[in-house]
Amino acid sequence: MGYFKLGKMTLKSLFKKPETLRYPYETRPSVDDLKGHIENDIIECTLCGICAKRCPTGCIEVDKAAESWTIDPFDCIQCRTCVRECPQNCLTMMPDYRKPATSKVVSITTKPEPTEEEKAEMARKEEERAARIKAAMEAKAAREKAKQEAADKAE
Repeated sequence: MGYFKLGKMTLKSLFKKPETLRYPYETRPSVDDLKGHIENDIIECTLCGICAKRCPTGCIEVDKAAESWTIDPFDCIQCRTCVRECPQNCLTMMPDYRKPATSKVVSITTKPEPTEEEKAEMARKEEERAARIKAAMEAKAAREKAKQEAADKAE
């Protein structure tokens, strides 16, 4: 009886697609909810550090002075807490695994130097902000002066 089952299984496997893959050349599609690794869109990141504060393992470090964001993938437990807590939504959980490495490597991401157009845009925004602050201070001074004059007239 066992020989018939073995023969049936052998004949089936001759005429259908093999179950295994030739791994380096072919890969299976990842499942929808796979927890792979964390990626940071450093251009959108404000380096607020909330992800580092909320990380239960402490594998994320944020250095505002050096404008760098660091993650130790070997300490990360892929809990997605940092992704949920990020106010800028610049962190994402990529649905694929990291490439194999021969040594432990910490991933450091730094902000790129702004282009001339970005520098001009930031300078323009800073000038607009300074003008709004100046106008608000002048309006406040005028209100206080009017309030003072009204108090003087009442006396």
